[in-house]
Amino acid sequence: MTALTISVNGHDRRWADGTTVADIVADITGHDPESDQLGVAVAVDAAVVPRSRWSTTVPAAGAEVEIITAMQGG
Repeated sequence: MTALTISVNGHDRRWADGTTVADIVADITGHDPESDQLGVAVAVDAAVVPRSRWSTTVPAAGAEVEIITAMQGG
């Protein structure tokens, strides 16, 4: 299986070829994005990826993924 380097929140990590945005979110947050309610937004190469496309969006090698989590507070 081929491994790709993808930057997630500014840190390069190795991922298996075919890894989806949903896989990355699950690994980073520890939550299943399909069943858990998350206050999370994801962008790949500065383009927001709608949650409905997380399971089908496969970032390319060298992609920059940003995962932003909503927080309460003031």
